[in-house]
Amino acid sequence: MEKAKIFRVGETYTHEEVYRGLKVGNAGGIRPCIGLDREIRRLVVMTSEPSARILRENPYHDRVEGNVLVYTAAGREGQQAFSGTNRRLLDQRDTPFPIYAFTNIGNRRNTKLGSRRWRFLGLLQLLRHFSETQVDARSEQRQALVFELFIHTEPAEVPPLHDREIFAQIYRERRAIGSNDDAERDVVVTASTLMPLATPLDSGIAEGIRRSLLAVTPERFEHVVKDALTATGFERVAVTRFSGDGGVDVNAFAGPALWAYHDGMLQVQAKRWLHTVGRREVAELRGSLQPHAHGAVVTTSFFTKAAIAEATEATKKPIVLVNGLEFAAVLLRLGLAHIGGS
Repeated sequence: MEKAKIFRVGETYTHEEVYRGLKVGNAGGIRPCIGLDREIRRLVVMTSEPSARILRENPYHDRVEGNVLVYTAAGREGQQAFSGTNRRLLDQRDTPFPIYAFTNIGNRRNTKLGSRRWRFLGLLQLLRHFSETQVDARSEQRQALVFELFIHTEPAEVPPLHDREIFAQIYRERRAIGSNDDAERDVVVTASTLMPLATPLDSGIAEGIRRSLLAVTPERFEHVVKDALTATGFERVAVTRFSGDGGVDVNAFAGPALWAYHDGMLQVQAKRWLHTVGRREVAELRGSLQPHAHGAVVTTSFFTKAAIAEATEATKKPIVLVNGLEFAAVLLRLGLAHIGGS
């Protein structure tokens, strides 16, 4: 069974090839391979590509955004804790073992795919983890665990016989370039700005609005931001050509109602993300601004401490940060809480 000896990024495998080739169990979203010394040899994360229907029903569903896999711990109901199999992901910080990621790209009824429905995404490295409030399948609030894992697509071929050595090298290289910055690990899941943008509201209402925003497309989210700016008093508000490249998404000019800033230019980056916005995205926006423009990042997710520090650096042009809960409050105040679902 040659495919079980070398796993190639982008290729598809049968369920049996995955669990037999990597010596893990045949059930569960997180599957460990334990050595004779009781240490973890490797982990396998099994997820699936969400359809539009699935995202409407569960906007917190695991998803790949760029080179990051956002993975919510198992279970759609009830509180979650950093224990059991969920704890296994955190163990990678202490011992750099490889984590394989596979996504299910079809179902049994799709005869074209046959039994090879598990696409190998690459090896994963834990970036950060945090707990956030979500609305579960019973429409009740709960604390859920979110893991953000960087997807390494190189090397493109991973032989399980040597995967620990391969990942150890990857781990050392990322440490050498400062990818384990503690401030980039820490996520602020409450207000991210010194001056709250709106009166605090019930956390359940705020999360319900954020949940609806997570279900829309990135293009639609840009227009939601546009509508909010227009309702605030900005004029000549325009969405730029959608590219998904991290540049400026919305341009706006302050109208007469914003008299102290009248005709000032605001350039906004709108990120309909499930994963956290970090320092790099804030710095990239600052570098994209027109000379006299002010900048803002509006997201459905949250910001790392490093992103907040970058935005408020005294020697640089300040960037306003608006997280998902804050933007939900803004929409509610403007009477636009419904537009995320339209």
